[in-house]
Amino acid sequence: MEIKVYDSVDKIYIEVASYYVKKITDNPSITLGLATGGTMEPLYKLLVDDYNENKTDYSKAKTFNLDEYIGLPKDHNQSYRYFMNKHLFSHVNIQLSNTHVPIGDKLRVNESAIEFEKLLSENPRDIQLLGLGQNGHIGFNEPGTSFDSITHVVNLTDKTREDNARFFLNLDEVPHQAITMGIKSMLSAKEIIIIATGISKARAVKAMVNGPVNERCPASILRRHPDCIVYLDKDAASLL
Repeated sequence: MEIKVYDSVDKIYIEVASYYVKKITDNPSITLGLATGGTMEPLYKLLVDDYNENKTDYSKAKTFNLDEYIGLPKDHNQSYRYFMNKHLFSHVNIQLSNTHVPIGDKLRVNESAIEFEKLLSENPRDIQLLGLGQNGHIGFNEPGTSFDSITHVVNLTDKTREDNARFFLNLDEVPHQAITMGIKSMLSAKEIIIIATGISKARAVKAMVNGPVNERCPASILRRHPDCIVYLDKDAASLL
């Protein structure tokens, strides 16, 4: 695990965006594992800005997102499919048929998990992008999730629902379940990039980097990946 600490959040995103542009340019058929959430918005904005200026080609790229809420229609403004379309897919020349977000249809969610995992096994990701939850979760893999987990249905903890309530009108609107890429599925990527910023992530960063590798901190397993880069600002790194 390589740790990179930056003086400002802006510098993190400039560096990561430049890295992605180079990787996509060098390998136009790249397969990317993507993530959602406020941490990722500045990165996607820079990638869109680059596309508008340099026309970096996404036409042959494939993407696989980490997770999706169960029970939200794809066009719901808090679904992760909507998020990706809004912040990235609709602004670059990617083929929507090459973009994959787990399907959170509550009537067939178990089948969706199986189908998504099959797609992952058939399409190894060149880079997997991750954020870090305040309790050390990655994707929606909460503390206690097996390191051997593959794509599965999860019951969201009260803490995670409360953290995400700011995106909804109220807590009652936040779904209770999600479908998520499992930890084993994430680790199958050739390369992993994880971004964490702000003082609220400092304890999770400390547990990930210096704590024991165990399922109480799901992100701690990233230390055993052969090619994982962690991007932190000074606040997130303050307990290291």
